[in-house]
Amino acid sequence: MFDLGGAGEGLAGEGGLAEDAPPAFLKVEAAGADGNEDVQVSVGCTSTHPRWAALAAPDSTHTTYERELPTRHNNAVLAVLRGLARVPGTDAMRQLTVQGDDRPLWRDHDRFRDALAALVARAAARHGAALAANVPDFDAGVQRTQKALRSLPDAPVTVIHGDLVPPNIHTDAAGQPVAVLDFGFYTTAGDPAFEAAVTASIWDMYGPHAEEHATELTALFARELGYAPATLATYQAAYALTTYDLFGLDDRDGHFRWCAQQLLRNSVFSA
Repeated sequence: MFDLGGAGEGLAGEGGLAEDAPPAFLKVEAAGADGNEDVQVSVGCTSTHPRWAALAAPDSTHTTYERELPTRHNNAVLAVLRGLARVPGTDAMRQLTVQGDDRPLWRDHDRFRDALAALVARAAARHGAALAANVPDFDAGVQRTQKALRSLPDAPVTVIHGDLVPPNIHTDAAGQPVAVLDFGFYTTAGDPAFEAAVTASIWDMYGPHAEEHATELTALFARELGYAPATLATYQAAYALTTYDLFGLDDRDGHFRWCAQQLLRNSVFSA
């Protein structure tokens, strides 16, 4: 368990960068003896948990949709991103595999950007022909993404959740985050900008305003967290290239279709 202490202290304010020393109330505990059990990040929880409510965002299961993302949702996810960015990456995190791959992400690599570029190559080799049938200039786009990844500046190495969607962030009645659930899909150690980039993309994947929401969240995270827009775009392309085949191999699958659409409009992949 990653325990981030009392009442969200230190999360919603400025800072929270990995080069800052972790706050005194933050401690990291092993998930289990084999390191493979579920991990929970709890914020401000006591032994008696408040009643939790999962954040809600428009998706394909809702019958009504909001054009504007609620401010309280933005504040909650910013607090979580700031909090996770203060949890240093560990050797155990580097030994994790991400879904769809068969080797630890960091094996044979000392830098996250190089590890991710190698994962892009492995993922493209798995079923890239299926994605290429839906994405013009696919091979060149993969090469552009790998080049952009390897050109990224050095960055802190922190815990990466990898699947921060509304059901995985629980809040109290005041809208303060109290828990982050469901680690494992893309959990690793890496650049906290990767977490922000992926979160902006997947927060609302299938709603009628999904593209607008992704654009707005990407801009919000760049502004509030200080990440370069080009870095966020590079990581968003990498995420699509490394998860496209996890649930299906043609446009009948929603995630495959979403990844193809992400690449078609990504400024790094489609430059």
